[in-house]
Amino acid sequence: MDKRVYFLMIVSFIVGMVELIISGLLDLIAEDLHVSIGAAGFLVTIFSLIFAIASPILLFMTAKMERKKLTLIFLILFLIGNIISVFSPTYSILLVGRIITALSGALLIILCLVMAPRIVEPKYRGRAIGIVSMGVSGSLVLGVPVGLLLGETFSWRAPFICIAILTALSIIGVYFWMDKVKPSPAVPLKIQLATLKSRKILFAHITTFLYMSGHSVLYTYLKPFVQETIDLSAAWISILFLIFGIAAVSGGGIGGTLADILGTKRTVVSSIILFSIAIIAIPFTTGILPIFFITLIIWGIMSWAISPAMQSYLIDSSPETGEIQQSLSNSALHFGIAFGAFVGGLIIGQTSSNANAFIGGLLILISLGTMFISIKAKNEHASTTAG
Repeated sequence: MDKRVYFLMIVSFIVGMVELIISGLLDLIAEDLHVSIGAAGFLVTIFSLIFAIASPILLFMTAKMERKKLTLIFLILFLIGNIISVFSPTYSILLVGRIITALSGALLIILCLVMAPRIVEPKYRGRAIGIVSMGVSGSLVLGVPVGLLLGETFSWRAPFICIAILTALSIIGVYFWMDKVKPSPAVPLKIQLATLKSRKILFAHITTFLYMSGHSVLYTYLKPFVQETIDLSAAWISILFLIFGIAAVSGGGIGGTLADILGTKRTVVSSIILFSIAIIAIPFTTGILPIFFITLIIWGIMSWAISPAMQSYLIDSSPETGEIQQSLSNSALHFGIAFGAFVGGLIIGQTSSNANAFIGGLLILISLGTMFISIKAKNEHASTTAG
């Protein structure tokens, strides 16, 4: 398989880190820029919303541009956004930096995801998407602890300095290492949006939204859940998050490999089943720590194993609009993260944190139903065509 796929994984990791890297530093930002914690938290919220909304729009607007050139342009914009964040003297300037990085990052992640399967042989397509997904999942999972470490050791601006340096290196790497990648044949917007009328496509995106919502309902509040149900020290909680992060990152690669071996539908369905069982089982394992950690690892792997298989499924389902489907899938994923965090916050404020696991598991089980609807719709179409 083309080694440049691993480079795209690194780029996606660097870009994805910006979304959550300041989540653990909100108090430092608030104190330095003289704003409330809530205002500092808005820097994360606005990033996620822009990231989810801008991705398909920017992909359509840049549909005719050669992919290497487009990647370089948006990496430069991403670098500028991070430099603004580093030197921002006020909250307003930092907000501008976050908006620029969100807009540029939204397209860069999709470019990595769409370029990866196009530079490998068809038999490695699922694996290529899975490897890039490892970068995305790794950035979302590891962004908080990395930002916390750098911020607490130096300053809240330190994570942005680090990302700016890595972005500059990425620009050099793309310029010298990546070949030109022609854009896919332009598909009119009307036809692209018409694919959402297909139950096969629409319910696949709903599936992504639901299973990631279920994940976020518990993961966002995993720390208070552990503190409430298990007597762990701060050091053990850090180890717990590290183990989960490693499992989640490996999940992208495992899911992509399984998609190539077992097929996309089997991989998505089996992953969702294991995912829901792990989430629902979590509250029942807290009394036996080794079983709890095993269940946590299964949860971490399955939470990101679905994504590359789903991306391949969408490409197979609508090859002519594969790029926009990957973009919409990424948007559904980020909307799911935001919605799950919102629902989880409502639950944890009213009842035991165990309820977060049960509600999360329920959402994931519902996603199994929507996936079956998507698969059945494809079968119905196939049988009609055959008839």
